[in-house]
Amino acid sequence: MTRDQASGLRMMNQPNNEKVKVIAVSGGKGGVGKTSVSINTAVALAEKGKRVLVLDADLGLANVDVMLGIRAEKNLSHVLSGDAELDDIIVRGPKGIGIVPATSGTQAMVELTQAQHAGLIRAFSEMRTQFDILIVDTAAGISDMVLSFSRASQDVLIVVCDEPTSITDAYALIKILSREHGVFHFKIVANMVRSLREGMELFAKLSKVTDRFLDVALELVATVPFDENLRKSVRKQKLVVEAYPKSPAAIAYQGLANKIMSWPVPQQPGGHLEFFVERLVQRKEKQEDRVSE
Repeated sequence: MTRDQASGLRMMNQPNNEKVKVIAVSGGKGGVGKTSVSINTAVALAEKGKRVLVLDADLGLANVDVMLGIRAEKNLSHVLSGDAELDDIIVRGPKGIGIVPATSGTQAMVELTQAQHAGLIRAFSEMRTQFDILIVDTAAGISDMVLSFSRASQDVLIVVCDEPTSITDAYALIKILSREHGVFHFKIVANMVRSLREGMELFAKLSKVTDRFLDVALELVATVPFDENLRKSVRKQKLVVEAYPKSPAAIAYQGLANKIMSWPVPQQPGGHLEFFVERLVQRKEKQEDRVSE
């Protein structure tokens, strides 16, 4: 590993030198609708003319391709084994969005080393496929991979539901990212709420505890209502923004897409992974220098 390789997600440039907006979508726990937020928002962005790539970063329990009814012949395990490059495994979803599929039921993918995490993230800076926005659909929990992708992104979206465990786990994720990895700004999606007021009250609950114990800034960027059309669209293996574009949930995702388009793309790296990797590289080089002496 050399220093010029330690670039990561936030350093991605297109051939025309346009920066790529990188967004990590996480939730602290499973069952909060994180993947639904990721792919519905991706399609809503594609409908507005953006080239979007979705990375299924739940490496052991992939579900993006399953939710879309897409069969992927190759996945990230083939990239890690050296049998394929990232560009080779991309499959196309609704409205032409690109999907980087993970694998399901493979323990080895869950237990990647730190170097494999860094190598996988670094591989994105070498892609030939052009896109404007990368959405990283992370796994649930606070695993090393969730933390790696979150700190490698310019924006971190935390999806939370009005359940005690969801709020507690979201707080735990925010706490570890802020205290141990230098991430201090989080965008919150209140999901499966009964009303806008309920969504704002949910945000207030989370803000109250973070304001008291953490030095972070939270921003409520979307309230996605509980919508029976979501269940109907899942049964059809379609997205609600496609199947029911006028439904309350679809309108919420379209609103989130509009907000994302207004977020600036930092001219400088906005996160921390490449610096983290560089420190590992420098430490290794110093050790090797001492051995050679």
